[in-house]
Amino acid sequence: MKKNVVRDYCMIAVGVVLVAFALHFFYFPANLAAGGISGLAIILEQLFPAISRPTYILIMNLIFFAIGFMFLGKVFGAKTIFASFFMTGVLEVLHRTMGNVVLTNDMFLNTFYGTLLASVGMAIVFNYNGSTGGTDIIAKILRKYLHVDLGKALLAVDFVITAGGFLVFGWEVGLFSLLSVLINGNLIDRFIEGTRTAKEIMIISKQSEAIRKFIIEDLDRGCTILTGYGGYTKEDTNVIYVVLNRRDYIELRNFIKVVDNRAFLSVNEVREVLGEGYQDIAIF
Repeated sequence: MKKNVVRDYCMIAVGVVLVAFALHFFYFPANLAAGGISGLAIILEQLFPAISRPTYILIMNLIFFAIGFMFLGKVFGAKTIFASFFMTGVLEVLHRTMGNVVLTNDMFLNTFYGTLLASVGMAIVFNYNGSTGGTDIIAKILRKYLHVDLGKALLAVDFVITAGGFLVFGWEVGLFSLLSVLINGNLIDRFIEGTRTAKEIMIISKQSEAIRKFIIEDLDRGCTILTGYGGYTKEDTNVIYVVLNRRDYIELRNFIKVVDNRAFLSVNEVREVLGEGYQDIAIF
């Protein structure tokens, strides 16, 4: 259990660093108010420049913490506090050591690479039941109580902030900010789904016992043995049902080729697997 907690926080830290890089190197220089607390910070600094963007992010996150604790529980709140303070720290370090870096003045390049980095980072954070703070908390609440996809919930919340970007920075920056929000919401869902996909396999073989042992002893995975009846052979048979990640599936397929190259396999792609050995169902 302790090992899993350490892993979760390490992965959340990796995701936060990616988001911070997206903000510092692409969003901030281009004034892309692409939703979220960061977008709101960009707008507020333009209107009230006395306070820096990282400070705005920290202040607004503190306001949302109470909401997170109230609706999403202490574990989510603790991870959000960690991610938010870590985000502010990374942004502050980048600002002090590198200053206001402008890699490119091309709005498309800033939008493309900023959105790509931010989407990957946020997907990692969400996948480990964390949040980068701010409007992510509202999106999580919408998913929990309204059962909408996380990316779509985030899109709805961020759209309001992006509308402010049109008013403050004009149509061109506003349109690129809106494009970033639209792409970001969809990419997050795709990246999250990609980390949870697996292979659902059903196997009919005369060497079912050898295959069962290989799954349990070599792959260290569980399986279910179903009782079947051959429609052609009119004989009782065992059907092995197992869900594996892509790497384990390849190992199993290669093993079956050796022990029974006449075995029958049915393989399906599953979008998400919850339970022992996979994503903990308790966090949902």
